[in-house]
Amino acid sequence: MTLSNGFIRRYGVIFGLAGIIIFFAIESPNYFFTPSNFILISKQSSINILLALGEMFVILTAGIDLSVGAIAGLVGAVAAGTIVATGNLFLGLIAGIGIGIAFGLINGVIVAFAKVPAFIATLATMSAITGITLIYTQGEPIWNLPSSFDFIGQGNLADIPFSIILMALAFVAAWIVLEKTKYGRHIYAVGGNIKASRAAGIKISAVLVSVYAISGLLSAIGGIVLASRLGTAEPTAGSGYELDAIAAVVLGGTSLFGGEGWVVGTIIGGYIIAVLNNGMTIMNISAYYQEVVKGLVILLAVMLTSFGKKYWNE
Repeated sequence: MTLSNGFIRRYGVIFGLAGIIIFFAIESPNYFFTPSNFILISKQSSINILLALGEMFVILTAGIDLSVGAIAGLVGAVAAGTIVATGNLFLGLIAGIGIGIAFGLINGVIVAFAKVPAFIATLATMSAITGITLIYTQGEPIWNLPSSFDFIGQGNLADIPFSIILMALAFVAAWIVLEKTKYGRHIYAVGGNIKASRAAGIKISAVLVSVYAISGLLSAIGGIVLASRLGTAEPTAGSGYELDAIAAVVLGGTSLFGGEGWVVGTIIGGYIIAVLNNGMTIMNISAYYQEVVKGLVILLAVMLTSFGKKYWNE
């Protein structure tokens, strides 16, 4: 792969985001291209990006996690329910995060030790977790949350939305782990060539279980931010987030076949989805058509990546 090809494959997503921003800026300069709107876009993208960062760890190992949205919904409900029942914010957050990690570990064990394909395993747990959430909440939202909980998704710290700060911290942590640690290199290796990784002495099962646990952790944080932003824990709040998370990872250039990806790309992929949603809403485009447009953009990105990879490898 030549330098120019490598540059396009990694940084092309940046030009894609810039092109979308320019388009909406021309179409709606008074509403779209404003500092307040870009802050709003960042707040809107924070939940999806938190889930997408966790999803990226899984996809880098050639897996997939369809349960991230369901975990986010359950965690929001458990955290909110615990806080309402005990009046203790810290206990509620710990309970929620613990639930997220636990289900991530369950996914990892099923994939790594039971050898169930990740798609089937996480599809099953997604369904089960959705049911557990409905049972836990009795299908009703959980209200009367304290202002300290609302701060997580609605408050500002030094004039910066706290949800954006959490997103930034998660990004930095993910970048350090994947780019600067031996463990990160093992993740890429397992996704790139699992047989060679096993021959090199990498503990494949441990890596697989750990990436699903990380996905569960970040899904939990995203779920808490979501419930906090809404001011209530809705039983179906996380529905559909798994698709946007996967889309952000794929748009960012991470290969669904594993072993190839860029953390910054995932952030940009998340922003592409948020900018599309925001820009089309400002232009009063129907939500139905918005889904069509997003689907076509994602399909185009995957096709370009697939065709480009085939071309560059020839």
